[in-house]
Amino acid sequence: MTAIVRTLDDVLIAPAHPGRGATQEYFLNMGPQHPIAHGSLRIILLLDGETIRKVIPVPGYVHRGIEKMCEHLNYRQIIHLTDRMDYLSALMNNWAVARTVEKAAGIEINDRIETIRTIMAELQRIQSHALWWGVLGMDLGAFTAFLYSFRDREIIGEIFEEIIGARLTMNYIQPGGVMYDITPDFADKVKKILSYMKRMVEEYDTLLSGNVILQERLRGVGILTQSRAISLGCTGPVLRASGFAYDLRKVEPYGAYEKAQFDVVVGTTGDCWDRYYVRIEEMRQSIRIIEQLIDDIPAGPTMVTKFNTKIKLPPGRYYNHVETARGVLGVFIYSDGGEKPYRLHFRSPSFNNMWAITEIAPGWRIADMIAIQSSLDLVIPDIDR
Repeated sequence: MTAIVRTLDDVLIAPAHPGRGATQEYFLNMGPQHPIAHGSLRIILLLDGETIRKVIPVPGYVHRGIEKMCEHLNYRQIIHLTDRMDYLSALMNNWAVARTVEKAAGIEINDRIETIRTIMAELQRIQSHALWWGVLGMDLGAFTAFLYSFRDREIIGEIFEEIIGARLTMNYIQPGGVMYDITPDFADKVKKILSYMKRMVEEYDTLLSGNVILQERLRGVGILTQSRAISLGCTGPVLRASGFAYDLRKVEPYGAYEKAQFDVVVGTTGDCWDRYYVRIEEMRQSIRIIEQLIDDIPAGPTMVTKFNTKIKLPPGRYYNHVETARGVLGVFIYSDGGEKPYRLHFRSPSFNNMWAITEIAPGWRIADMIAIQSSLDLVIPDIDR
C-alpha cells in the first residue's frame, strides 16, 4: 500500500472551471475567529452553493506546547497545566493525571478522597453540560438559553470558589489526594444546588427541547453511525449518542462510582438531536450520582502523602484515563525513573470528536454545519495542547 502525503495547500487547489451549465465549487473559511468555533478553530468548507462537499479542520491556532512543558515539570506541577486544556472539565483533567501517577507510584487513596473527587467531578459535569446547552441554544438563535445556563453555572462555581479558590482553571485534585478539605456545610449547600438543578433541567426542556425550530434544526441532521463513531475514536456523549453504551464510569469504575447507581444514556440514530438529549439526560444522572454519595462521605485525611513529597515513578510506560464531560481523557507517561516524565501525552476527547465533522457534515448546508459543530461540544484548547 502506498501512502499519499499532501499538504494543506495541495488540498486547497482551486477546482477546475466547470463546463457550461455546471455549478462551481469554492472554499470558505469558517474561523479561526468565528462564533461557532468556541475558540480558535479554522474549518475550511468546500461548498457547492450552500451545500457542503468537504470539511477540512485546521487546528493549532492556540497550541501552547503543554505536553512538552510537562517534560520539564515534576508530577505535582503538571496538574496546573491540565485545567488549561478542557477548562470546562478542569477537575476531571486533574484526576486523570493524578490517577495515572498514583497507579504507577503505588499510592493508595482512601475512600474520603475518592468520594470527594467523584462529587466534585459530577458537579462539574453538570456545570459543563449546562453551559453547552446554553451555547447550543445561542448558536441556533435562542439567546435566552445562554443567559439561563450561565446563571446556573455560576451557582455551582460558588461552591468551587469557596473550597478551591477558583471558578474555572482549578488544580484541586493532586497525586495523593485533594488540595483542600470540604467545608462543614458542603453537603447542605450541594443538596440545595441539586434541588435547584433538578427544576432547572426541567426548565431547559420546557424552554428549548420542545421548540419546533430547534427540533427541525437537530432531528435527522448530521447522523454519525455507531461504526463510524468507533472508527474515528469518538468518546463521551458523541459516541453514546450513536448508540454505543461506553462510559468509563461503568465499564472501568473508578473513584466512588461503584457505590452509585446510574444509567448510561445512549441515543438511537446518532444525529444532532441524540447528541443534544444525551447531555440533558446525563445532567439528571449526575444529580442522581451525587445524591447517593453526599450523605455518606467517609472520614479520613484528604491527602495521603505530604504536599512536598517528591514523587518518582519507576522506569516504564504508564497509562490511565477518566471520563470527562466530553469523553475519554487518557494520560500516557514514559518515565525514566526521575521526578519528571521523560515523555507525556494526553489523549484528549475533543481531538477525536472533532474529526466526526468530516464524516457527518458533507451533504448538509452551512446552517446545518452550525448545529453539527455545536452538538459535538468541542473545547479547542483541549485539541491544541
